[in-house]
Amino acid sequence: MRSNAMARDYRRGALRLILLPLAFAAALPAAHAQMSSAGIHAGQLDVPLNKSQTVTLDRPFGRAMIGSDEIADIMPISDRSIYVLGKKMGTTSLTVYDKGGRVITIVDVAVGPDVLSLRRQLSELMPGEPIDARISNDAVVLSGVVSSASAAQNAVQIAGTYAGEKVVNMMGIGSSQQVMLEVRFSEINRQTGKEIGVSGFFRNGSGSFDGAIGNGASLIPDVDTGNGVLKLGSITDSFGIFRKSFNVAGLDILGVLDSLEKKGLAKTLAEPTLVALSGEKASFLAGGEFPIPVVQGGGGIGGNNGASITIEFKPFGVSLGFTPTILADGVINMIVEPEVSSIDPNNSIVLNDITIPGLQTRRASTTLELRDGESFAIAGLIRQDFATTVRQVPLLGSIPIIGSLFRSSGFKRGETELLIVVTPRLVQPIRPNQVALPTERVGDAKELDLFLLGRTDGAVPAVPPIDQTAPPAKPRAPATAQEGSDYEY
Repeated sequence: MRSNAMARDYRRGALRLILLPLAFAAALPAAHAQMSSAGIHAGQLDVPLNKSQTVTLDRPFGRAMIGSDEIADIMPISDRSIYVLGKKMGTTSLTVYDKGGRVITIVDVAVGPDVLSLRRQLSELMPGEPIDARISNDAVVLSGVVSSASAAQNAVQIAGTYAGEKVVNMMGIGSSQQVMLEVRFSEINRQTGKEIGVSGFFRNGSGSFDGAIGNGASLIPDVDTGNGVLKLGSITDSFGIFRKSFNVAGLDILGVLDSLEKKGLAKTLAEPTLVALSGEKASFLAGGEFPIPVVQGGGGIGGNNGASITIEFKPFGVSLGFTPTILADGVINMIVEPEVSSIDPNNSIVLNDITIPGLQTRRASTTLELRDGESFAIAGLIRQDFATTVRQVPLLGSIPIIGSLFRSSGFKRGETELLIVVTPRLVQPIRPNQVALPTERVGDAKELDLFLLGRTDGAVPAVPPIDQTAPPAKPRAPATAQEGSDYEY
């Protein structure tokens, strides 16, 4: 019994010694295949739809298999090359075995748009731009670093002819380009006006006949006597007023002559400057905001229906907004929106003792293309206003010469000229020590200089300097006996 048990244990031990190497040998190829799978992967093969590519091996193969024969079809050409035909958009894999059944290589096959022709066309149409095109399912992925945003846009448009809207733009811009826009507003406003008015009162000696002629003539009842009181409008904003009392044909006349002539010239100049990155929008405002009351809840201002008033603020001043895009050959495409506005009291309105001011605005919005340093007038205005007014007594005011005593005349003429000029420039950052601030040119005044010499700041000299560049005065020639001493030669 004991000898039989010992024999069985010996056979079991011998069986374990035989099976252990076999199990180890069986596990070894699987581990080797797992570790070397990354080494046999040969990357991706882009095959255009309905076109073919050839895979060439460095050693003979025994068998080749395609993952999906609906996406691609293969056919051996020789023992070292395989013909791959793209049949449907998508991705699959090509596995190649040697004659012993071992895997030689695995290739990812991507069937999609014709990126080979796209690459060739990009290199021909855009030389010097390192743009790569790849297939991702049924889309085209563009990558690389281009010189400008316009080059990237052109590449996307070219790729759109192959893949339609399925173009993924992963290109970057090589260097950021910044644009500085200089805008100049130049406006001149000329105003000319003349007014001549004749007005006065007249009355006979008995007081049975009287009257008033002139602007603002009115008859107001007198509460005490019940008789009407003749009045004229107040003469204001006139430069000359003359009056004279005299008697004509039994009439006591008080005549008044008022005259005014205005000449005005207003000049407006604003030069905003703004820097923005190519393709980005920038804006700024140099001015302020004024309040405007807004009724909430219906009703009018000052009503008793429970309506409330809120305040909204409207901006005014010098504002500029623009979006630059640098195109090929240094051309700058810009969307420009300059504006200059100021509060105009003449256009204000009053609602229940609340004055709401108006705005005088000069605004432009346009798109243009310029090169670095070139200027263009984007807006211009020439306006002429002309107005005449005549107020007179009917019939009497139409009599030649004498009729001027029975009428008031006004004449107004205005001319406005406006020009907006823009100039873009390509700029680069500078060092901080190269920037000159306006506050650095004006130093603070010392107490002794302020009280003794009247210097308000360090930039103003105590004594105005003499202009050394002015030409010397021409010497006077001596006067002769026939010539007066008031002449010079």
